[in-house]
Amino acid sequence: MAPQDKNRAIAAAILPLVGGAANVSSIAHCMTRLRLGLHDRSLVDDEALKAVPAVMGVVEDDTYQIVLGPGTVARVTPEFEQLVAEAGASGPGPAAPADAPPPSAPSASAEELAAQGAAMKAARKAKNATPFKLFLRRIANIFVPLIPALIGCGIIAGLNGLLVNLGWLTSITPALAAMASGFMALIAVFVGFNTAKEFGGTPILGGAVAAIIVFPGVANIEAFGQKLSPGQGGVLGALGAAVLAVHVEKWCRRRVPEALDVLVTPTLTVLVSGLVTIFGLMYVAGEISTAIGTFADWLLSNGGAGAGFVLGGLFLPLVMLGLHQALIPIHTTLIEQQGYTVLLPILAMAGAGQVGAAVAVYFRLPRNESIRRTIRSALPAGLLGVGEPLIYGVSLPLGRPFVTACVGGAFGGGFVGLFNQLGDKVGSTAIGPSGWALFPLLDGNHGLGTTVAIYAGGLLVGYLAGFLATYFFGFGKDLPAEFDVSREPAASPVTATGSPTSPTTDPDTPTKAPAGV
Repeated sequence: MAPQDKNRAIAAAILPLVGGAANVSSIAHCMTRLRLGLHDRSLVDDEALKAVPAVMGVVEDDTYQIVLGPGTVARVTPEFEQLVAEAGASGPGPAAPADAPPPSAPSASAEELAAQGAAMKAARKAKNATPFKLFLRRIANIFVPLIPALIGCGIIAGLNGLLVNLGWLTSITPALAAMASGFMALIAVFVGFNTAKEFGGTPILGGAVAAIIVFPGVANIEAFGQKLSPGQGGVLGALGAAVLAVHVEKWCRRRVPEALDVLVTPTLTVLVSGLVTIFGLMYVAGEISTAIGTFADWLLSNGGAGAGFVLGGLFLPLVMLGLHQALIPIHTTLIEQQGYTVLLPILAMAGAGQVGAAVAVYFRLPRNESIRRTIRSALPAGLLGVGEPLIYGVSLPLGRPFVTACVGGAFGGGFVGLFNQLGDKVGSTAIGPSGWALFPLLDGNHGLGTTVAIYAGGLLVGYLAGFLATYFFGFGKDLPAEFDVSREPAASPVTATGSPTSPTTDPDTPTKAPAGV
């Protein structure tokens, strides 16, 4: 099957299982997930959706999120959008067939884990619907679309640095440097464009105001007794400038007569927001950006292993609460200032702890084929930094393994943090990837070999600590006895998600909540 046909087939398999085109109100995607706004959540067939080979898992938050993995989601989303558009053009989209036979009941263990995970996600969704967390989601919506460019330019920057150090292809390296640096030189413009779009303004006006920050001519302007520098304030200044532009624009739309709106509103928006940006925001945001870089350096230079231990151990809970989105502007600011973010490699250790915990669960439950199958199929994605299938399918519903996975991440983060304290910085030139996928983006202050070795060492420590903590402390007294039983469904084909497509179970078997949680 051609790649395009395969992606269209995945989209076609997903669409009826989310209630058809008529049930889809919005479509977007991030690095790993297809994010859908749905009119009626009850029309979604969760179990059948999880059984689609390309689906790694589902997450319910403010949108319904289908985990497809990096690369795949970027190819499937356009096909899904096209199918929805075609269905809309020809009439209401088909809902899931009412007379279709329901999916066969999963094995008792998988059913229990799914129920536990669903309850936890529902409770977490209710807690996450606060103004502060909704604001963080808006911030994420601004920066997430920039991640592909950050990754591409970051990898080119790493390749260029390697060639320069080796003295190879000297006629090509200046061109590679231009490719790697061009986007970062103008990232404020893209942030301004996305910010205005997210907050309900005209995107190009947000980009126009943010462009002032990177215009070379600002070097001739003095504010607060100092000459401004092109780029001063960076992405934080662009964010503030674009938000201000949106408020000015909306004010003008309400008060300027329609006949003059097309001339007056854009002019006043750029003029007022531009003046405030030049004579206020650039200086203030520049001071904040400098403070962020200084604090990050101080934290890892002095806190070292302790800071890494705390950051690596708390990252998974931050993800569950949605607070990790607040780190995106910080990462981007550090990349602007230093060329890489020293925080991401430490936070990536949380995924290593998750992998180690999953392997321990695999060995502690040798006769539970349902859970072991889930782990086998989700483990490659976990190694590449896509942790949702392991989190929502294994560790979080079981309870204690989620905590011990955090312990593994803490030890891995402490390992990397210790070397930062010793003077060996380990950073990433882009955000988004994690696990093994972060290797091409690594950078530091003591050569690529040293940087890669420290990061690899951190991963190994995270794997080992997560495994040992889970194997010895991740289970209550009754949980292994309850779950370590043969639940192999008869004639059950294995899908790529690690969930059986049509397992059977004894209807008289009682359903129990996991013990030891």
